[in-house]
Amino acid sequence: MQSLLPVAGIILFVYLAQLMAAPPTIEAAQEIPKIWTAEQAVAFAIAGNPDSTIAGKRIEEAQAAAMMAHVTDYPLINVTAEYGQTNTPMYSFGNILNQGAFSNSINFNDPGRTDNLQLRAMVQYRIYNGGQDRAEVEASAARVDASQTDLVAVHQLLGFEVVKTFHAIIQAEKMVDVRNEELSAITTALDVGRARYESGSLLRQDLLNLELQQARAIENLIQSRHALELGKRSFLNLLGLQQGNVQIDPASGSAQKLPDNIDFKKRHELQKVASMSQAAEAELRKAEGSKKPTLDVIAGYQVDSGFIEEESGDSWMAGIRMNYALFDGQKAASQIAMARLKLQEIQGLKLKTELALNLEVQQALLDYKQAEERLSVTDKMVDVAEEVGRLGRARFKEGVILASELIELEMRLTDAKARQLTAKAGYQVAIANLRRSTGLAQFSDN
Repeated sequence: MQSLLPVAGIILFVYLAQLMAAPPTIEAAQEIPKIWTAEQAVAFAIAGNPDSTIAGKRIEEAQAAAMMAHVTDYPLINVTAEYGQTNTPMYSFGNILNQGAFSNSINFNDPGRTDNLQLRAMVQYRIYNGGQDRAEVEASAARVDASQTDLVAVHQLLGFEVVKTFHAIIQAEKMVDVRNEELSAITTALDVGRARYESGSLLRQDLLNLELQQARAIENLIQSRHALELGKRSFLNLLGLQQGNVQIDPASGSAQKLPDNIDFKKRHELQKVASMSQAAEAELRKAEGSKKPTLDVIAGYQVDSGFIEEESGDSWMAGIRMNYALFDGQKAASQIAMARLKLQEIQGLKLKTELALNLEVQQALLDYKQAEERLSVTDKMVDVAEEVGRLGRARFKEGVILASELIELEMRLTDAKARQLTAKAGYQVAIANLRRSTGLAQFSDN
């Protein structure tokens, strides 16, 4: 048993070391607020949502490809080592010559068995290839820029979705309060109705209608609580969290400002199309360069040594190599045509993107104006419905109106409050959407 203790100690040590080396989770890497503000939630989502991580890795992938394109700026150096034995006349005679072991007594038809240890170093550097390498570097840099705009797009969309869900939670929480008020009002009316029924001043049908309305109010409350819980779960999902307690600061949701300039000039789509166009132009220059010759500088040094002949020798070579394809079956011409068509396609995409973005901005602006008008109308609607409801409850208590009339008044009040909550959330979401459509972050100085 004692012999197992050292083994157990080693296993425990390895396990603890793995735990300490394990990367921290999102929850551990970032401090989770007890009460979320809208700005905190957006920043947390941008840092922790998997979409941000994926977009970041795509940027690193594009940067790695760009580094590969820069390989052509450096010479290619190869070092090889080889050992072998042979009695083939041609190779054996070559070994003898390379090792400097030639003598007049050698039989050219049968020089015998030889061995050779060969060490060789070769250097090659391309000094001209029609600009293909430089074009590839420029295309790779443009692709990196395009991938960076994708990250901006992910951040902007995440920010908008977080703000949208944030206000949905505010709306759901207040809707639960409205449903509780509705249930409380109907329960109070039901108590009054029962008293009137016992005194003989209320029909049983009216009493049953009140009980039915109470059951309906309870069902509405259950649905509102469920919607609130779903909103919180969606909120956590956007933040990159699997679980947690969601408490938000409603006042922080109104901190967003309207954009100073209502246009699409800052949209990432335009920047991405511009980067794509630069890459396509570089690809066209690369294709055109394939019709031009290539020029390489080459140099090498070689050492040959034999253990059988016990001789050794060295040699070197240097020169310039030019390659030019006189005929390639129209391969280069086809590549040029394809690259030119790709560039023309992207130029058409630019116009299409501008038209789509302009429409999106105009729609966001119209949505904002509509939300602003709805907010004013619903505020007045709630004021009127509250006064009508108050008067209706008093008249029902006095027996002036029927239970069905009171139920209708309560439903109108609840509907007015629900519309008001929807209008308030819609107004804030419209501001957030207007910022997104103009290419702005949800919270910035612009």
